Amino acid sequence: MGKLTDEEFRAFLKTCRDLAEGPFEDMQKEVEVTNKFPQEFIDLARENNLYRYALPEEYGGWGFTEKEILQVQEEFSRGPGGMRMHLHYAADLNWRILDDYGCDELKAQYMHQFADKSVFTCFALTEQTGGTGADVHTTAIKDAEDNYILNGEKWLISHTDVAQFAYVIAVTDPEAEGDARLSAFFVPMDAPGFELVDMPHMMGCRGAGHAGFKMTDVKLEPKYLLGREGQGMEVAMHSLAISRVHIADSNLGMCQRMLEMALARARDRVTFGKAIHTRQAIKMKLADMATMTHALRCMVIDFAEDYDRDPHNPYIAEKALGKCDIELPCQVPDGKCFVMGDHRATSVDSRSSAVGCISDSGVVGRIVFRIWPLDGLGLIN
Repeated sequence: MGKLTDEEFRAFLKTCRDLAEGPFEDMQKEVEVTNKFPQEFIDLARENNLYRYALPEEYGGWGFTEKEILQVQEEFSRGPGGMRMHLHYAADLNWRILDDYGCDELKAQYMHQFADKSVFTCFALTEQTGGTGADVHTTAIKDAEDNYILNGEKWLISHTDVAQFAYVIAVTDPEAEGDARLSAFFVPMDAPGFELVDMPHMMGCRGAGHAGFKMTDVKLEPKYLLGREGQGMEVAMHSLAISRVHIADSNLGMCQRMLEMALARARDRVTFGKAIHTRQAIKMKLADMATMTHALRCMVIDFAEDYDRDPHNPYIAEKALGKCDIELPCQVPDGKCFVMGDHRATSVDSRSSAVGCISDSGVVGRIVFRIWPLDGLGLIN
């Protein structure tokens, strides 16, 4: 657990919950009007180490595991949407891309500055005129001195009002096929030719600084390349694979708080002389809510434990879904089984609508070998 004891970790979780349900919630009234976080929010987050805790110890962080990071995030996700979005980004994409793919010079210069929010970033893949993949139009072409010259636009980018750098995905080889066209860059937002572009307010997540930006002949030294040329989509997809779990964890914090609110209301609300939590229909609804909340928590923990064993294991990658065309999340009906093949990336199983869930009566098995108890070990006749 890095720098905290078990007792200190539990106290930190409580601090995060108290902030989310106390001062952060109080500030949200102002944010709904201004669509901007007050400085008090940034100050409280900094004073309570919400920019520091997720960082590795070598950069002044607390050295938490991914599982512990997600436990913390569940607590502050009980609060307002925009603040939750800001803080979950701060604990993940904000610093992780530079740490995973940045050169030693950039990491030495900037990584320690994430701990007190001296440096904050935004992630820029989506384009208004293109998309979020092979159809990206923004270019980064080398000049005669091997500098990269960036031209293009990005759209629907979060945290632009508090960021000093942007992670930008751009085309470095227009003649290459597919993902090999793309590379990733760490772009200073004060570079000449970098310009923010206002966009309409987003519904929900108020204060999260959504905007677009244009780059006109923005010159970058080679050190600002993240990873290798042609590695841009890998940088984006690996980083987003982790970020998507942080988004799921944000939903978990909301679900848990809403479940608690529903339980409290069911106890307090009385109809025809009885509290409604005693009525069977309400019990079933509450049980379903608790079941789905618990299932989401189990999935988040399962991911975190896989990630802590190996951040680049195949189950972290997008392809781990295999041939999946069903709508997620999927609730398995009574009397059915959800089956998955051993080869997660290629198996055709219940993740495919062509197979779907299997009826219990369709599951046939035969015992051929027994391993327990040991005195019964052997073939079964």
